[in-house]
Formats: sequence, structure tokens, C-alpha cells
Amino acid sequence: MEHMEKGLNVEDAVKKLVGKDQPNGEKELATGTGNSSGVSEEQMIDLELIKTDPDKLYPLIYYAIKRKLKEWEQYMAERPDDIKHSVQGKRAAATQVQSGEYLKPLFKQLRQRNLPADVLARLTEIMHYMQTRQYQKANDSYLRLSIGNAPWPIGVTMVGIHERSAREKISIDQVAHVLNDEVSRKYIQSIKRLLTFAQTKYPPSDVSQLMG
Repeated sequence: MEHMEKGLNVEDAVKKLVGKDQPNGEKELATGTGNSSGVSEEQMIDLELIKTDPDKLYPLIYYAIKRKLKEWEQYMAERPDDIKHSVQGKRAAATQVQSGEYLKPLFKQLRQRNLPADVLARLTEIMHYMQTRQYQKANDSYLRLSIGNAPWPIGVTMVGIHERSAREKISIDQVAHVLNDEVSRKYIQSIKRLLTFAQTKYPPSDVSQLMG
């Protein structure tokens, strides 16, 4: 039994987290039918888990991204018809759908608990800071995830990360995920889009936490 408990896949782990033991628990998670508002209750992500129990982060991140993606979809659907049918409105809706497609490989990796430690840590930070509306910090973690330890382009010395210890932070990441992997580049780009949406729908009380 102990071995089976450790071998739970992410869907089963999420069901345990949100109290869903029925087979449709994952369906509720993915479609956001957990309550009358159409979006399930959100489980806050604790940054301490990066050090204490990283395995617990997989279902939490999976759930948080799914929930935010569903909120974005609902936001698109609730726009006035004149906006939805405008060129800009159609483009925005297409971006949302495209982002869902781009995130599928990440969802697969989360279900399989198969992410490099640095990627898992950066995603944890991004989702935590998104939940707490600290969008500037979330953007810093996004930049660290997307740039990794790749060489700076010629003439570029800073890309928006706070100057204090910026180079030090970047140097600890082991892989330049965006520059080396097209699949990763697409899902990381979609995470940034989710950040932008979250900042629009849930603006911070402190304007200094807005992304630039």
C-alpha cells in the first residue's frame, strides 16, 4: 500500500487534494465545474515545498494552471459580442485557444512527474506569485525559466530582472529552455500569457508589483 501511495499519478493526487474520489474528479479539475461559479477552489502553492517536498508540487501546479486557463476561457466567452467579433477580439480568443494547445506537453510532464528540478522550481515560483498577485516577482521567475544560463545576446546586459543579483540568479539555472527546446518555448510563452491575463483580471493593490 505504501508503494502504491507513492506511485499515485498526478490526477489521483489532485483528486485527493480537492477531495474528489470519483472518476470524474479530473474532469471537474480540467473543466472548472467544482462549484456554481464554474471554477474550482484554488489551492495555494507554498514555496517551501520546493525544498521540503517537491513531489507534492506537481498536482498543485497542474491544478493551478488548469484553473487559470479555464478562467481565461470564461473571460473570453463573457466579452460583449461586438468585442468578440472584432478582429482584435477574434485574435485574442485564438491566442487563448493556442495557449491551451501549447500547454498540453507541460500538462503531460506534470502528470508524469517528469520535469527538471530547476523548471519545477521556477514554475512553482511563477504560480505562487501569480496567486499572491506579485506579478513583478512572477515575471522575474519567468525570465529565469525562459533564459536559463544562455549567453547574453551581444550588447544586452539586462532584460528586466531586478539588477541586484540578477546574473547570479540566472547562472544557477542549468538549461536555456526557450532557446534550446521549441516545445518548452511554446508552453513557457503560454505561461507568460497566463500571467498577463491574471494581472488584468486580478490587479495587485501595490502598483509596484505590476509587470513592466
